[in-house]
Amino acid sequence: MSHLHGRRVAFLATDGFEDSELTHPWEGIAAHEAMLTMVAPSGESIAGEHGHVQPVDLHSASARAADFDALVLPGGVGNADQLRLDEDSIDFARGFFEQHKPVAVICHGAWLLIEAEVVRGRRMTSYPSLRTDLRNAGAEWVDESVVVDHGLVSSRTPADLPAFTAKTIEEIAEGVHAGQSA
Repeated sequence: MSHLHGRRVAFLATDGFEDSELTHPWEGIAAHEAMLTMVAPSGESIAGEHGHVQPVDLHSASARAADFDALVLPGGVGNADQLRLDEDSIDFARGFFEQHKPVAVICHGAWLLIEAEVVRGRRMTSYPSLRTDLRNAGAEWVDESVVVDHGLVSSRTPADLPAFTAKTIEEIAEGVHAGQSA
């Protein structure tokens, strides 16, 4: 039995996600026997920038952080830009911080966390073009492959996926983090 057996992990994305930033952590976390749920604002499926189609299990309006143990936010410019305008997705993401649960974000996915107002005082990384956005929102931005700050895992690009997925699995296994807060 894996150390994530029975853990419920939500992935939140919409059309325009970076394919590998969804599929790599999805496969890695699934290999550890977690129960995965694809959450999106609408639709029966979402399409990545490079053609990966992912079935949607639950819409953001019906999703509750209380029903999950962790959240993963893939990047992709179009994906992140749409999610940061969706109030249900913003509220869903903020709920994980309010409940001190692990959140993993890569690339442009951090835009959603800026909108959720949960990055102030946090040490993070992202795709380099979000550096100023994160700093303006109160985060300490660093240029590292993966950063962990009290249950918040962040990474820059698909090149960082092995480290991102490994740290995400580690943080999900650890569970609730008292320092993870909104």
